Amino acid sequence: MTMLEALVIKNREDLVLFQERIDYHFKDISLLQEAFIHSSYAFEQGKDLRRDNETLEFLGDAVLDLTVAHALYRRYPAMEEGELTQLRAALVKESHLARMARQVDIGPALLLGRGEEHSLGRNKNSILSCAFEAVMGAIFLDGGYDAADGVVHKLVVPWFEERRKALEVADAKSRLQAMLQELFNEGPTYHLDETSGPDHDKVFRVSVRFRGRILACGEAKNKKKAEQQAAAKVVVDFDSYNFRQGSQEEGDNDNL
Repeated sequence: MTMLEALVIKNREDLVLFQERIDYHFKDISLLQEAFIHSSYAFEQGKDLRRDNETLEFLGDAVLDLTVAHALYRRYPAMEEGELTQLRAALVKESHLARMARQVDIGPALLLGRGEEHSLGRNKNSILSCAFEAVMGAIFLDGGYDAADGVVHKLVVPWFEERRKALEVADAKSRLQAMLQELFNEGPTYHLDETSGPDHDKVFRVSVRFRGRILACGEAKNKKKAEQQAAAKVVVDFDSYNFRQGSQEEGDNDNL
């Protein structure tokens, strides 16, 4: 019996529970066990265990790129390539993969070396994100593209709207600038309307304006975030401002 086989027997109950959490059941459960073996653990076992999850991680990285891109293409067929690329990057970046790994409770299933164990490796974003990728690689090897796509639909797709809205807020100023520049060849301005609170805990209130008209206001702990918040409100509800009517040659100023 190999050490990998022995680990499967030892950890079978935990492996079964994890499959329930991701709603995928392996034909070869040793692939799932391998996905949980960190290189630090394998190194300490020496010749007895020659496998860790790094190769599965490499494969899973590519699997996630493809399956997430495919799911985004299906969900947002009219979205431009640049936006799709940004959204995919936000979904497969280390911090978000670690977030999803915590959601399915990967941490307790990991096999870590003593050093990583003592340094709280089970909660490190780098280790959790790599393990999530390794699990996706294992699913792909076990069940092919359809299996991986199905798990992505269950675990990743529910985050699409949250990540999309976060990106819109994060880049709201440039989006609003582009929108108004396209219609009027002119961008908005931002005004600091009020600062409140003690020096160590100030709140900034900022308004975004166009041609003297206050469009929206934002409040945050710093000026830049308040500007982004104000711009985001306009971007999200852009059509209600009747800008497109105002872009016509006649009556521009009347509509604004």
